[in-house]
This record gives sequence, structure tokens and C-alpha cells, in this order.
Amino acid sequence: MQCSLDDSLGVADTEEVITATESLACFEVTRSRDGNECHEQDQLAEETPIALIYNGISHAVMLATPQDLEDFALGFSLSEGVVLDKSELYSIEIQVQKNGIEVHCEIASERFAELKNHRRTLAGKTGCGLCGAESLAQAMRYPPKLQSPVVFQRSAILGALQVLPLHQKLQQQTGATHASGWVLADGTVTVVREDVGRHNALDKLIGALAKLERRGEGFIVTSSRASYEMVQKTASAGVNMLVAISAPTGLAVRIAEQCGLTLVGFARNKAYVVYSHPEQIISTLIKN
Repeated sequence: MQCSLDDSLGVADTEEVITATESLACFEVTRSRDGNECHEQDQLAEETPIALIYNGISHAVMLATPQDLEDFALGFSLSEGVVLDKSELYSIEIQVQKNGIEVHCEIASERFAELKNHRRTLAGKTGCGLCGAESLAQAMRYPPKLQSPVVFQRSAILGALQVLPLHQKLQQQTGATHASGWVLADGTVTVVREDVGRHNALDKLIGALAKLERRGEGFIVTSSRASYEMVQKTASAGVNMLVAISAPTGLAVRIAEQCGLTLVGFARNKAYVVYSHPEQIISTLIKN
């Protein structure tokens, strides 16, 4: 079954749909405060239907913020197992249509053959998890055991939590986006990607990291809860720790324990809860 932009929007007359290509939109609003009303402009985060098309075949339509789409395409392709390495994604072409944006990806013929055999269609709702999976085996993708466990300092987690909001430009303007950030072992936040969907923000970050020649040892921090899919995507990128501002799910904790990922939740206000592999977090420097 093939998913199209028209199908995802559920509209018959696509002439009525206006494609948003910017991450911000301005609207005239009426604001009420303490019984007083005023008219002013408000900035909102955009979400646009993004069709991911591989070798001419539409695979998924996601609602996403229309920025960093090349990172999104690469990250999605890697985290969903469409390609196994960035070298298998030959090219990315972005085409703006009247009812959304098409991202055309040319991938290796071997990967495309596998994609056709195991293809699932994702319903692109914001924060969507396993929509469109055709079987339980297809829905549940267990990440391989992570190699070479990395030990991080408690101070790096706390430092990243303080710094991450400073990198969330869209969130500052709209209050409506999630962010995923790459944090080096010393707590420095080096790469941040934002999106209205937490999964999309993480895919964008994974894509951005895949482009780096050297990313260094580090972990991922996210402004969302830690669902199974957030753990799966993090582990698929070979990252040993995920720090989430909100709660994890039970399934996310069990998968993290199984694959060797340190899962941290409720990370806020200089506090956090470690749900799996606490041995990979220390409070002092390791001396050689």
C-alpha cells in the first residue's frame, strides 16, 4: 500500500491546502489577560506533511516542522533501518508541492529491494509511534546490544539540562516544539534539532550526527518523554545514553536494559532518575 500526501491529509480538494515551508507562522490573535483584551501578532510553529519517497516510491508521510529536512531524511532512514549506513543514501532532493513537501531519496538497490519486501506505511501524526505497522514482528524492532559502554559524569547531565533550553530557538518563539541535543562527555551541547514531534527532532539529530566526521563520545538529551521508539532510535545510532526531561515507559526501560542503554528520566531541576544501567553514570572524574 502506498501513502500519498493527499491520503495523509484526508482532503479531496488539495487546492485548499497551503504548503508551509517555513518553520514559523504569524497570526493575528486576540489575547485576554485579567479581563482585558488586546489584538496582537503571535508566532506559531509550523507542521507540514512531509512525504519520504525512496527510489520513486512513497514510504511514509510525517507531519513535521519543515526545517533540517535533509537531516530528517537521513536520520529517519537510519533509525528506521531503511539504510544501514549513510553511504547507502546516495542523494536527497526536496520538492515543494501545493499540499506538502516531498523528500526524494535515492538509496542503494539492495536496500530498496528490502524496503519493498518489508515496507510499512506510517500515518504521520505528530508523536506517532507504531502507526501503520502490518504485524507485531514488524512493529517491534529490537536494537542490537550496544558495544563499549561509555561512562558519563553526573555533572555532564546536569550541565546539559541547563544549557539545552538556550539552544531551543523555536521553542522560545512558539512554546510548541521538542528538541533533541547531542552532549559531549564534558556536558557541552554541540548539536540541537527541533520539531513539533519528538521522534522527528530525534531523527533530525541522528541525521545531523551521521554527517559529522567525528562526533566524539556523548549522549542524547531530549525535551520529551522516553517512549520505546525514542530508545530504539537512540540505540540504533550507537548512542549509549538517553536523558529525557519527562517519564519513560515500561517498555522503553526493558528495551534499554536489554540493549545496554542507560535511560534517564525526569531530568529537571538538578535531579533525575536512572532507570537502566546506572553503573554508566559516576559522580567524580576517573583517574588513570
